[in-house]
Amino acid sequence: METTLTVRRGDVGRRDALIEAFTAGCVDEAVSAWVLEGYSVEQFQAGYVPTLIDSALREDEVWTAGLGDEIWAVSVWQAVTSVARFESEATEARERADALPDLRPLQRAATVMELLAREHPRELPHRYLQVIVTVPHHRGKGAGAAILGDRLKAASDAGVPAFLEASTERSARLYTRCGFVRDSVTHPLPEGGPTLIPLWFRG
Repeated sequence: METTLTVRRGDVGRRDALIEAFTAGCVDEAVSAWVLEGYSVEQFQAGYVPTLIDSALREDEVWTAGLGDEIWAVSVWQAVTSVARFESEATEARERADALPDLRPLQRAATVMELLAREHPRELPHRYLQVIVTVPHHRGKGAGAAILGDRLKAASDAGVPAFLEASTERSARLYTRCGFVRDSVTHPLPEGGPTLIPLWFRG
């Protein structure tokens, strides 16, 4: 019986499976849960996840881990050489939110994007772990750690640091065990939202 987890880069041929796994894994992630409060999973899957996955497949890197062809965990990594993209995405998110001011998830998503644009490190270049989620019934099996180990080795081999924001103290502790070091500042989201905890990996 196969027991070794496979880490591989996602591609358009697995788009539907990536969307399914990502949706399952992120609906209770702290930032997503805050943004989606009062918003149905079905709406989220239909409206947000395909756009995110399509953009990541086109512009960034999607990495997965699981047994064989199964997807247990999904992550999105960006190669950051400028903050212009964050600023552009924040502007677009605010325009969408302003067009539908009564839709709270859009307001909260814009708040997150504006915070990222304002606070994202100007130490360039670096690899940015935008998000990593694990399908609930595969949590605790090492899939997230497998992705981190693979991608951090790649970053170290390239001589490029990696950056992320943890959304809970528990996840921050997991990242520190993988070699990340906490930054000295944190970024609390409003309206009872989680606090983002910046961490760096420098190989």
